[in-house]
Amino acid sequence: MLEPTLEFVFEIRARIDPHYEIGRGPEEKLSFTPVSGGTVVGPRLNGEVLSGGGDWAVERFGTAQLEARYLLRADDGAVIDILNRGYFRATAEQLARMENGEDIPEDEAGLYFRTAPVFQTDAPAHRWLAENQFVGMARDDDGHVAIRVFLLQ
Repeated sequence: MLEPTLEFVFEIRARIDPHYEIGRGPEEKLSFTPVSGGTVVGPRLNGEVLSGGGDWAVERFGTAQLEARYLLRADDGAVIDILNRGYFRATAEQLARMENGEDIPEDEAGLYFRTAPVFQTDAPAHRWLAENQFVGMARDDDGHVAIRVFLLQ
């Protein structure tokens, strides 16, 4: 039986602005975090994160369900749409540290920040993005959300 393998393809470093608390109800919280730029660096893609778009999060019982949508521009000028869904949770102690500006290592026990990005583009050089499944390992890093993107083989 085939075992899945992962190939690191690039890291997205999305600069984020302060989030907006939208509300919802006593058992869940809706928020929006704008994306205001950033970089894409790696062996298979380099470019920039375009300003605009953002991340909607619905938190229920300590786990946030995420849905981010924004655009990437490759070094060759091609524009790539990304829809990145995932989950985030951390311990109360980790959340307090994060609120004080500390970045928590992605491998620290209690932190879970994983995504499943889906890409759309008609650019021939980047069609592979729209034709494969990816997973992301995310972390907060100095005012950015850094997502290491892996191609699922």
